[in-house]
Amino acid sequence: MLEAFVALALRRIRDTRGWCMAAVAALGASLLLGAVANCEEVEPELANVRLAVGGKPALFYLPLTITERLGYFRDARLTVEIADFPGGARALQALIGGSADVVTGAYDHTIQMQAKGQPIIAVVLLGRLPGYVLGVLPGKAQGYHTPADLKGMKIGVTAPGSSTHFMVQHLMVKNGLSRDEASFIGVGASASAVAAVKRGEIDAIVNVDPVISLLESEKAIKVVVDTRAPEGTQAVYGGPYPAAVLYAQQTFVEKNARTIQALVNALVRSLQWIAGHSPQEVAGVMPQDYALGNPAIYVQSIGKSLPMYSRDGRFAPEAAETAYAVLKAFDPVVGSARIDLSATYTNAFVENAKP
Repeated sequence: MLEAFVALALRRIRDTRGWCMAAVAALGASLLLGAVANCEEVEPELANVRLAVGGKPALFYLPLTITERLGYFRDARLTVEIADFPGGARALQALIGGSADVVTGAYDHTIQMQAKGQPIIAVVLLGRLPGYVLGVLPGKAQGYHTPADLKGMKIGVTAPGSSTHFMVQHLMVKNGLSRDEASFIGVGASASAVAAVKRGEIDAIVNVDPVISLLESEKAIKVVVDTRAPEGTQAVYGGPYPAAVLYAQQTFVEKNARTIQALVNALVRSLQWIAGHSPQEVAGVMPQDYALGNPAIYVQSIGKSLPMYSRDGRFAPEAAETAYAVLKAFDPVVGSARIDLSATYTNAFVENAKP
């Protein structure tokens, strides 16, 4: 199926260099993408790309900001217009509504949308660990022992329908609750989340760094579930779990294979840069306001988060299987659908990346 998809995408490519087109035409479908990747002067179909993200200051999306700040999109001959939304569900809505071409978001959405008959495909893995943390506010912490104690709580998530929401629903169902036995409030993934905790608007929060590290340092929450490390991810999900990805509608990928390749090239380049630099060096590239007023805690939170990021952008089939098992256990739409996991991601662009 993947070979047919790649072949369809690349049949739509118009290369201005005759020798390159001749080389592509001479190859079989499974080699077409590699041929195009090797045509060094091929231009992306689109000079301007609209990218949506839900909570860009969150370290969940650090590779996107590194790519932007180091000029890697520009080096790939792209102008990327980034629209930041309060959560991943809103970024997904922008894609479906046509105001975004691609999304940096959670892999979960590719499965969720296939279940709804809207094919979306992830083209590069940015996060190999979710990094989601469940924290309980001090007033509720004494009565918390297991996720079953979330019953009746007001829980802050980045946005309803986002992957932080999915995580806490999974924990509730896994511990004998139904997914509607708590109320969920969208608090974003930056200063607004910190404010919601400090104002006492919620009883618990599922969020990511640097929000979590800042709240923890101020003893504003007690961390009870943590997926910033492989052990925590295994305990929560039962296996490896793909996190942040770049995804797009399948029709967009088919029509704009060169543009997708350019995006993947830039993002893989940033993953390699992150892997070779210290938390202090990474923090030095990021916007100062992303530190939420505490640069020292920000550097610490980056140090905790570095294991989250992929080194090469490749998807692992077993991680996709874990995500599917988790989603179908609490989402009746996914549970009743026939899902083809091989259609939710592809490694073809990563394998041909020229970072």
